[in-house]
Order: sequence, then structure tokens, then C-alpha cells
Amino acid sequence: MGENNSGNQPLKGIRALEWGAFHAGPGALAILGDLGAEVIKIELPKGGDPMRRLVRFGNFPVSKGGHSVFYEGANRHKKSIALDLGKDGGRQIVYRLASRCDVFVTNFRPKAVENMRMTYADLRETNSRLIYASVSAFGSRGPEREAGGFDFLGQARSGFMVCAGEPDMPPLIAQFGLIDQVTAITASHAILTALFARERTGLGQEVKVSLLSSAMFLQYFNVLNALIMDLDVPRHQRKSTDPLRNFYKCQDGKWLCMTVAHHPTAWHNFCLAVGHPELEHDAKYDSRDRQFENRNDLIAFLDTVFTTRSRDEWIRILSERDVFCSPVNTAVESIKDPQMTANDYVIDTSHRLFGDIKVPGYPAEFSETPAAPGFTAPKLGEHTREILRDIAGYSESEIARFQRDGVVDGAA
Repeated sequence: MGENNSGNQPLKGIRALEWGAFHAGPGALAILGDLGAEVIKIELPKGGDPMRRLVRFGNFPVSKGGHSVFYEGANRHKKSIALDLGKDGGRQIVYRLASRCDVFVTNFRPKAVENMRMTYADLRETNSRLIYASVSAFGSRGPEREAGGFDFLGQARSGFMVCAGEPDMPPLIAQFGLIDQVTAITASHAILTALFARERTGLGQEVKVSLLSSAMFLQYFNVLNALIMDLDVPRHQRKSTDPLRNFYKCQDGKWLCMTVAHHPTAWHNFCLAVGHPELEHDAKYDSRDRQFENRNDLIAFLDTVFTTRSRDEWIRILSERDVFCSPVNTAVESIKDPQMTANDYVIDTSHRLFGDIKVPGYPAEFSETPAAPGFTAPKLGEHTREILRDIAGYSESEIARFQRDGVVDGAA
């Protein structure tokens, strides 16, 4: 799958222009591409998006055959135009393209955007209906509006690094790009909302999203509790928390997670499932309050119970009694989960560099206008001539002049 601009997709006919790098901004337009939008990516002629060269994190490889998996994922569906924005001719091309686009996205810092004359005020002059989205690290106002940042800093500043793990553990980092991705989702949501508003009012507008705002919104209830109760939600301590909202190690060394609902039938079914019906009438556990008061004893007892069977056996037994449960999967295990493929959460596709592969599917279903997630990202400047000719409307002689002047990549 390359550019998904055919068929009956939700965003067919929407055109977006991106001047960004890495993932938090570009990822938003990859999502719009899944929905059928035509996406044009502006890159510098020499090197392009630095994500192209991201082949490892530390000692962990994130490339195949020398090609960055992360770049491909963040830039699926897109067309690449290689422009030197330091030249007036390059900016004039952007202005013309912006006049013919519905959406513009950037995640460069405000000073760089202002210096390049690519602000909302600049582009609005060419297209009053433009939806302009800017993605920052910590927000568009305040003393750190100019600060740069990546995913890890969003995790750190928002409190996300102390959401998981046991109380005595140091802060934990979630791999890879979790806050970048939720920022991309948030930005795509904001863009779609602005497009909908434009349909009703005819007005273009600027929308602003940040790593920090997205990470905070992801933790809505933790943040809400801190605001109203003035308390941090404690980290989950497995051996002294709710025994029936917990996870347990099974005979084969694998873990399962379960949540027993808050009603007597659920407790009755659980006791039968684990083979200990006597628990139901034990005075220590005859209410949720008593179960929590005696949580250490009940968790210790269940630890021994779950070591008597394999995880798959327990999943089957608990499910038969309608006890909500799930395996604790690794990423490699999750992509092999039959529930994933049955719902197209993982799909088959063909990639020009990687061959036949599986990729994440789109997370929502549309009965009449389906998404069409793909994976192939463009070569640097691959579509420069096509974009200049077919979208911007330049003549061959004008394109040749741009090449001579170094405004566009002459090899494109």
C-alpha cells in the first residue's frame, strides 16, 4: 500500500501539507493518510527528516536493511518534496501549496517558524480556510514556549513516568514513542475537529497541541484526582492492592491479568473458577471491603493457586465463568494474538523495502468509508516534480529554473 487516495475513504479529497520532523507532528498526518487524505511532506534537499537516519535507540535496532522502521511508520502514505526553505523561491512554493491545501502541520519551534515566515499569519494570507496545526513540547505560552523536547520529556514532565511500576522503583520509561504517538493522535483529532467546524462555519483556524498537553490528557483521571483530592495516585503495589484487580504468575512462568466485577455473582463465579468455592463464604472475604482489608492474605493465597496451571488453562477456565481476564503479553506475543488479526488490529501489507509484512491496523471501524492503513513512506524528494507540476501548477520551465537555483533537489 502506498498513498491511499482512492476508494471511498473518510478523508478522500482532503490535502495536507507538512513541515515537520520525527513523529509527534508528522504522525498526525500519517493518521490522516490512513483515512485517505493526500499528504505532502516538505523535506530539506540534503538529508531530509532526521528520522530517516534513526536506525537504533541505544543498542536496540529500529531499522531493517538500513532503512528506519520509525521513519516508514511516521511517514506512511506521504509524498515528499525536497525544498530549500532558506531561499525565497522555496517559501513561495510553500505558500502556493498552502493555498491549495486544507491542512498545514509543523512541529518546529516557534522562533524557527517565525524566522522562516511560515506562521499561521503568514499562511493564512494565502488561504483563509487553512487548518494550521502546530505541535510543541510544552505548549505555546509560558516561559518554555520555545523549549524543544522529545517523547521522554513528555513522559517525565507529565507524571507519566511514575504511573507504572511498584512504589519503591525509580521512575520508568515507556518504550517507544508512546507520548509522541498520543500527541499525533491528539493533533489528528484536533485537525479533524477543525475541519468539521470549517464545514459548518467556513472558517479556517490554528490549533495547538503539545507533548505535555497530550500526556496530561492521557492521564485524565490521575490528573483529575490530583486536582480535586490533592493526592498522587499511588503506584500499583501488586502484593498489597486489590486482589481482584491484579495480575498473577502461572505455572508456565507467564502472567495473566484479571478484574473481578463488583457484584456477588462475579465473586461467586471467581471462587468456582479457581476451584475454591469455600472462599465465597469465608468471613475474611465476604465483601469487597473485607477482601481489601485482608488483601495480603488473599493475594498470597491466589499466588499459590495460579501456579497450579498454565496461563492458557487459566484464561480458558476464568473465561468460561465470565471472569474478565487477559494474558499479559509482550509486543511480540500481542501481534500473534488471534484477537488482533480477527479485528484487523494487525494487517498484512506489502512494502517496497521490507516485502510482505504485518503492520498496525487503524483502531476504528467505519461501515461505509473504511480506513486503509498502509506503511510505505516516500524516498527523499520522490514526488518533487509531480507536486510542483500537478498540485502547485508550475510549468516545466519554472521547475527547471527552481532546480538551477537550488530551490528544489535537482535530482528529484
